[in-house]
Amino acid sequence: MKILVFNAGSSSQKTRLYEVQAPLPAEAPPPIWEASADWSHEPGKTELVIRSASGQEERETLPTSERPAVLKHILHSLSHGATHSIDRGEEIGVVGHRVVHGGAHYSEPALITPELKATIERLQVLAPSHNRASLEAMAAVEEAFPQARQIAVFDTAFHSHMPLPAQIYPGPYEWFAQGLRRYGFHGLSHQYCARRAAQLLGRDLASLRLITCHLGNGCSLAAILGGESIETTMGFTPMEGLMMGTRSGSIDPGLLLYLLRHSGYSADDLDRILNRESGLLGISGLSGDMRTILQARAEGNRRARLAFNTFIHRLRLQIGAMLAVLGGVDALIFTGGIGEHAPEVRAAACETLGFLGLAIDPTRNADPGGDADISSPHSAVRVLVVQTQEDWMIAEACWHLLQQRARS
Repeated sequence: MKILVFNAGSSSQKTRLYEVQAPLPAEAPPPIWEASADWSHEPGKTELVIRSASGQEERETLPTSERPAVLKHILHSLSHGATHSIDRGEEIGVVGHRVVHGGAHYSEPALITPELKATIERLQVLAPSHNRASLEAMAAVEEAFPQARQIAVFDTAFHSHMPLPAQIYPGPYEWFAQGLRRYGFHGLSHQYCARRAAQLLGRDLASLRLITCHLGNGCSLAAILGGESIETTMGFTPMEGLMMGTRSGSIDPGLLLYLLRHSGYSADDLDRILNRESGLLGISGLSGDMRTILQARAEGNRRARLAFNTFIHRLRLQIGAMLAVLGGVDALIFTGGIGEHAPEVRAAACETLGFLGLAIDPTRNADPGGDADISSPHSAVRVLVVQTQEDWMIAEACWHLLQQRARS
């Protein structure tokens, strides 16, 4: 079975094609074709990289950042050009989509129907860039592969069973009854990293206390006990919690009320500022990309240094919160674009955790070389770098759903 996977980020689009058969492998297999689009580098343009299983690679800059046009180009390349990996569109039988916000109703993968798309559209107000991107991908697939079954896999699902005190906001109870609650996000990544950590440690997942740090353009932590999420940093929307690339993370709501009442800001102004003009970009004035921040910091840029230090302060603060909820920790896991590729961030985040008996090996941290334990041999807490495999988790979820439907 060929399963095509769409994983839409706020500034990127990953598309992967897997050949899936029983029994499923214990570790994530490589895709037989992949495309990665990134429009964070230059306004109005998209950097696109496409690779086939045979090793063919194409790199190009598209003169547009409009997702529908980029998706059409990507889907066309599946069967055309040097990197083509299928001969006919009919070979694509299943398409899985990462849907960021599933609300209170969807905690399991589901076949995409007009009713489900209506729900995703209704929830778009809570995750505007992500849910809209998923709907655009579904429309592109309907046009390119009308015979394919489409499945939604929800990023909120992993956190849907958090204890009620972790879900509820301390406002009127009526808010919770109306669905105004903490949902959490990056669930596919946190779930995969927990499972992979158990493999790397040679431990039963049910016995572990884990803190997973998904750090990229969007950032979140999760406290995972026995394989279940019991707390996370994102909440009703993906804006809560850590400082991010262009998102603010948590801010005193009184500050927002002040800006609304006394500084002439509208709700739309705050939405734009908090989602697209804050975080690393807002403080540095340079970029929301940690790579740019690190380079400018090394060159002595004062605001880049402040942006980095603020990011680390917020990260340490929230790691401490996860630690307290868990009552201890067996492993700290870094993943995502920053978590996997920025040793400076990992080192700084761990610097104040020596009181736990945690210590990282500087040489291992500098070059993990894939999934790796970067802690020193005598560290009481293991520190892992895991290359997240959200795309495989989506393909796997599609496989299981179809098997369940076949049995029923």
